[in-house]
Amino acid sequence: MSVVDWIVLFGTLLLIVSYGIYKSRGSNNIDGYLLGNKSLPWYHIGFSVMATQASAITFLSAPGLAYSSGMSFAQFYFGVPLAMIVLSITFVPMFHRMRVFTAYEYLEKRFDVKTRVFTAFLFLIQRGVSTGITIYAPSVILSSILQIDATYTTLFIGCLVVLYTVWGGTKAVSYTQLLQMGIIFFGLLTAGVMVVHLLPAEIGLVKALHIAGKSGRANAIDFSFDWNNQYTVWSGLIGGFFLQLSYFGTDQSQVGRYLTGSSIRDSRLGLLMNGLIKVPLQFLILMIGILVFAYYQYNQPPIFFNKLELNKIEKSTYQDELQKIKDQFNTVFQEKHRLISKLNTALDQEADREIDEIRADLHIANKKTAAIRDELTGLMQKNDPKADTNDNNYIFLNFVTEKLPKGLIGLLIAIIFLASMGSTASALNSLASTSVIDIYKRFIHKEGSASNYLNVSRLMTFFWGIFSIIIALYASRLGNLLEAVNILGSLFYGTILGIFIVAFYIKRAKGTATFIAAILAEILVIICWKVDVMAFLWLNLVGCILVVFFAMLIQAMFPAIQRR
Repeated sequence: MSVVDWIVLFGTLLLIVSYGIYKSRGSNNIDGYLLGNKSLPWYHIGFSVMATQASAITFLSAPGLAYSSGMSFAQFYFGVPLAMIVLSITFVPMFHRMRVFTAYEYLEKRFDVKTRVFTAFLFLIQRGVSTGITIYAPSVILSSILQIDATYTTLFIGCLVVLYTVWGGTKAVSYTQLLQMGIIFFGLLTAGVMVVHLLPAEIGLVKALHIAGKSGRANAIDFSFDWNNQYTVWSGLIGGFFLQLSYFGTDQSQVGRYLTGSSIRDSRLGLLMNGLIKVPLQFLILMIGILVFAYYQYNQPPIFFNKLELNKIEKSTYQDELQKIKDQFNTVFQEKHRLISKLNTALDQEADREIDEIRADLHIANKKTAAIRDELTGLMQKNDPKADTNDNNYIFLNFVTEKLPKGLIGLLIAIIFLASMGSTASALNSLASTSVIDIYKRFIHKEGSASNYLNVSRLMTFFWGIFSIIIALYASRLGNLLEAVNILGSLFYGTILGIFIVAFYIKRAKGTATFIAAILAEILVIICWKVDVMAFLWLNLVGCILVVFFAMLIQAMFPAIQRR
């Protein structure tokens, strides 16, 4: 990056951190530190909810996912608007009326302490691990730019986020997220315009999308009903609905965002705002990946987007074999470039038969490219068994750093950092909230002073920060980070949601029956995932249904089971 980019990057980060610390001054008790004194307006809540979900993984991995496999991932978010409506009607007023710090406090009042602790434990494990993955995402950026090992950049990014979250609490998180989302929207729109600008003069936005579509990258909607297909309309509307309902309704990282609202109305409006904006925002992010794909149909892409791993093999004893693979890659690209030129002409002439023939030839060429890349990754593993052979997370980053003008590179890198800081800070704050309220205050020190709880909250924020950094050091082995986070959530969210569904709507089910049901359901969900019975989104539905079914069955078979 140029000096201008570094100035833009660090200037933006300094502005965000300073602003958050300034606005969070005066948080001298646990209510202010964990819930921001419940004083934030609806638009703060809406942007904070969005920023918490839209981590660096979203902006780093989503364009790469669209580049590799198309727009189908957009269907993952189809359940968001429905989930926001249900939450606004049910969860929000209940949590506000009970004046809780965490979602899990309600479970003890409804069931018993063991059900509360088990649910909080599931959340802590899932959120602690996924936070480590979100910390790793921006470290990939610094690693690629500075050409140093991601271990060092992971430690740097993790420590930066942990320090300002420990200091400012939830107010620092919410206020910085408001400013972050404004910068993010501006940067994404600018990036999309620039990608189109870099295409050949005769290729506009519509033509670029046509080219991507004929190459199998614009497949945004799939109405087929296939349990093993990760992304369809039905998996998004049904499985995605249950995932989003659990995430926004029972995950403290999100519940803590809308509990900061000054009223039930503000919390509802914030969630509905997220429901209206989230799907179009995700389409925009994925479309940028599609446009990058279109750009590389006219300009030769790198054979491998992770420069650090490619440099390793270029300096190894396998240089001659690598060169042969590069030569094959160059030959196939020239063939694809010729086909794309023919496709341009055919599209202009609306020659449908010729378009279909070219499309079939492009499919064959793309399969050749995939085979060449497989040969390359095999050579990488031969050279280094620990090599990171998945470069999906580096596609958009490589394009940004290599092709965009000075200044804009720094801004887009800053956006990815800001997204990471926002989601990571929210997660650490929620982990601290759950640890202090559901464990420390409940079992260890029930009558502590305000300063005691505040200090313990900061200590727990620091502890979970260190835990997440340790997880981040191993995140490179997880493949596409966006999918990894969502798979991890799907292993736990269905069970957690099922517990809350029983609590809200099945009054005859008591604590012990629900506790046993949740354990059985979680075991079965993990088994379904391990043996690959279905696509991961359906695990959210399965987990929820199993908890409800087992709770009703156990309570009916053993009616003497009491609440306590």
